[in-house]
Amino acid sequence: MRASPIQPTVDFDAHGEQHGFLKLPHSHDASAWGAEMIPITVIRNGDGPTALLTGGNHGDEYEGPIALSKLAATLKAADVKGRVIIVPFMNFPAFRAGTRTSPIDRGNLNRSFPGKPDGTITEKIADYFQRYLLPLADYVLDLHAGGRTLNFAPFAAIHLLPDERQQARCEVAMRAFGAPYSMRMLELDSVGLFDSAAEEAGKVFVSTELGGGGSATAQSVAVASRGVRGFLQHAGILTREASHDVSHEPGNEATRTTTLLDMPDGTCFTTSEHDGLLELCKDLGEMVESGEVIARVYDASRTGVTPVEYRARRGGLLAARHFPGLVRIGDTVAVVAHVVERGIPVNV
Repeated sequence: MRASPIQPTVDFDAHGEQHGFLKLPHSHDASAWGAEMIPITVIRNGDGPTALLTGGNHGDEYEGPIALSKLAATLKAADVKGRVIIVPFMNFPAFRAGTRTSPIDRGNLNRSFPGKPDGTITEKIADYFQRYLLPLADYVLDLHAGGRTLNFAPFAAIHLLPDERQQARCEVAMRAFGAPYSMRMLELDSVGLFDSAAEEAGKVFVSTELGGGGSATAQSVAVASRGVRGFLQHAGILTREASHDVSHEPGNEATRTTTLLDMPDGTCFTTSEHDGLLELCKDLGEMVESGEVIARVYDASRTGVTPVEYRARRGGLLAARHFPGLVRIGDTVAVVAHVVERGIPVNV
């Protein structure tokens, strides 16, 4: 396979702190010899594992970009044993546009792996991560949120893997992230995911869903910032002293816990079969009983019409919901997750 057209302006083997770019040539009407300049930070000190930290896989999700931008500006080589590679805006064209997919080719980066070095802009980015960055990493953390169309109870997530040892390592890393919830997540479609690429390469991989609505809150950013440092400490890359920063939520860190959730099958998902005005009958984090009405969809073209009721297909905790007030047929209205265990201590 041909080499990637992306050229890094950083040296991944050099010690110290480097801030540069992944330079992707992009010829277009406004710049004949232009390039997409994807920011990257590499911090290395001595021997040790490598963590690849990414945000902005989707361009309208902001907790990851904020937390990783803060980390890149504050983390010092003296705090590190090993190497940290930070890419806060993975799909940089989408991030600049504030959209889930790239405005250049409409590519969804998290459905484009393994990518192509001679493909679209999005496929070239995926190819570089697949063939050049993933092989460098031992631990991978990809920070997501709900974007403009979903909102989540904040959780770190892993998938069920065929390798039990890899599964166990991912689960411990997920708990070390220390989000209020920790999810064994079911994907409706796993083809082309960065998650799948990292897992198939044998990496310890953790993802997140932290809030949504196309913005970020002080609380969701605090969860992300604290979680990144907990993840790095668990990997043995960050000292315990360096793992604490001012972004932590108030509370006793020694007694912080997470609630383990599971998405065992498709009954977790409620999908709209109508267009209309959405009324959610439960808030995120609330418990739901099987058969309980969790949403109503009103016909917005006329009054006096009884709304369509959507009932939970299983009992559990409302972990995700459609965010905008209007819903279209095919949209996910709600996700109800099974509560496996509450009060699990976070290893920090």
